[in-house]
This record gives sequence, C-alpha cells and structure tokens, in this order.
Amino acid sequence: MLMIPRILKSDVESALARQAAALLLGPRQSGKTTLALEIARERGGVYLDLEDRDDRAKLAEPRLFLDALEDRLVVLDEIHRMPELFASLRGIIDCGRRRGKGAGRFLILGSASIALLKQASESLAGRIEQLELMPFSLLEVGDGRSSRESLWLRGGFPQSWLARSDADSLAWRRSFVRAYLERDVPQFGPRIPAAALERLWSMLAHRQGSLLNASYLANAMEISARSINRYIDLLVDLMLARRLPPLHANVGKRLVKSPKTYVRDSGLLHSLLGISSLEALSGHPVIGASWEGFAIETLLGRLAWPAAASFYRTAAGAEVDLVIDFPCGDRWAIEIKRSRAARISRGFHASLPDLKPNRAFVVHAGSERYPLSDSVQAIGLRELALRFPQT
Repeated sequence: MLMIPRILKSDVESALARQAAALLLGPRQSGKTTLALEIARERGGVYLDLEDRDDRAKLAEPRLFLDALEDRLVVLDEIHRMPELFASLRGIIDCGRRRGKGAGRFLILGSASIALLKQASESLAGRIEQLELMPFSLLEVGDGRSSRESLWLRGGFPQSWLARSDADSLAWRRSFVRAYLERDVPQFGPRIPAAALERLWSMLAHRQGSLLNASYLANAMEISARSINRYIDLLVDLMLARRLPPLHANVGKRLVKSPKTYVRDSGLLHSLLGISSLEALSGHPVIGASWEGFAIETLLGRLAWPAAASFYRTAAGAEVDLVIDFPCGDRWAIEIKRSRAARISRGFHASLPDLKPNRAFVVHAGSERYPLSDSVQAIGLRELALRFPQT
C-alpha cells in the first residue's frame, strides 16, 4: 500500500522529546499503528500489540520487562486492553527520570478518548502529552481537484481512500461500520444494541450539520432522550461523530443553544447514506452539509489546542458556520460554501457586527483567493487550513 507521510509525525516526535510518554488517540484504522511503527523503526524501538495474547503476557510483570528496555522507545498499542498499565508506567517513568532517562520512553496508542484521557491524566499527570491522529486530511493527499473530491467522497481512512475503486472503498467502509458496531462498541461503552446504534448513526448522517434535537431522535427511535445522548456520547468518544457547540456570546440577542452534530469522516457519512459515487453525491440533498462537515474536519485538524471552535446562530437568522477563538485573542469567522464562486450570505453579513472577528472568510470549493468586501476574503479550503496559526 502507498505510504503517505503524516503531518502529525513531527508533532509526535516533538512530544516525545519533551515528555516521557505521548498518547496518540484516533479512530481505529486511522493510521496510528503505521505511524507508530515508522517512528519506532527509526528509533530502534519495541512495538507491543496489547490485543495480542503473547504481548500481553510479556507485561504480566511490567516493571521487570520494561526496565530492561529503558534505553528504547516502547510502543503500547490498544492500551484500553490493559488500562491497569497506567499505574505501573508512572513508577517506571519516575524511576527513569531519577536515572536521567526522562523523555521519549513510551508511545501509547488508543481508540477511545474520554476514558483513556481520564486514566492518563490521573496516573501520568506531568508525564504525558496527548495528540490526535484522524484519517488523511486534504493537506496530506494532494491539492488537485481529483484528489480533493476523491477524499471527500471516500473519506480519509487509509484503506478507504487508497482502494482500487469507489466500489472497493464503499465495501471497506461498510465492513468498517459493521465491525465497529459489533466488535468495538461493546469494548468501549455500555452494552448498546448494535442495530439501535447503527440506526442512530444513520439518522445523524441524514441530519448532518443540523442542530441536535434529542427529543426528535428519541421519538423516532422509541427510546429516551437520555439514551440518545448516551449513544451520541459514545460516538463522540470514539471520534466518529462531532458535537460542535454554539458560541456563547453576550450580544444582547437570543442565541441558539443546541450543538450541531456531524459524522466526522465524510466517507463514513456517505456509506451510511448509501452514496457510492460523486455523481450520486452531486444529486443528493446532503451535498451541502457533507461539504460543510468535510471542511470543518479539515480546518479543525489543523487547530492547535487550546483554540476554541464553535458556530454562531441567532433566532433572527444571523449565522456563522465556524467561529475560531485562538489563544492569542484573535477571532476568525468562517462561512463554508460548496460552490466554486463564493458570496457573502445575508446571515453571515448580519453576524459580523455581533462577533467583531479579526478575520472573516468565505471558504469555497475552488482554489482562488480574492476579496468579497473590505473585511471578508474568499479563500480555498486548503489555503485557509495552511494559514491556521499552530501555536
């Protein structure tokens, strides 16, 4: 399979230079293991797959095994299978620090975020740095229109994007969804019927980019709103769905309070909707919301923590698809359009006096950059992603 360099590699290496451990989170099949193996190979490291019984057996006495590897990077894949390791790693790291072996000891891989983050933060506070590896982004697959539209259709999971044909890609994504529902969900969360979660996932796909209405979804599925929120929590935790919060601003206007929901990977979105080709996508009602979600994931994939992302909407119709508040104090307002010719919508124009952004952009499907007004620039998605400040 073609190897595509990952932008995050340098960030992982920098984290390992600063801290004893780095926690690399991301959905299954997003490329975490491939990236970790590449880094381990370059450093003469050791790779342990904790889903493998033999590798788990090596860690029956973790101090004995890992102390012998003090001078080598150790990759611990699928850490959720041995969460008790976190407590042992703390002692191992602290002993190593006293002997001058402080940085670059462990690269830990995981597929679910909330529980792992809680365990890592409690056990390895001050010893670990977190990074997130999502599927391929627009900045990793090339800037041509063909690559961009193929990535949009197929999504960024490596085996999906690199498939020989759209049909093979769709078959892989359907198998991926089924495996997640039947194999992975029971490992990470409370027992949720696979059929119920698949139906909810599909309903979120049909409502891509819409305000979350848990009561509507609960009535449609004949379950409680509390269960709906619990199911969505799990999809968010597995990095398969995104809840984009509304901006809370003191503008003296009635603001929307519900988050917007997105299926994070556009390929999975299209698989859930049965969309098999760009031709089918071009005639589907979801096309605008699909492009909006694709753009948001592309941009937020470049967002340096702790910048805050939200959307803005008032009851009177003022609306901004994406608002970024950077740590430096700058605010960017971003409208997302599928068309190749950008224009400022009435809702976006009405929101600017409320938000007072430092920069305002209309992202379009082309690549040209040009002014739309004194304060608003039209810009291509790739160029805007490259302009995001990283610190």
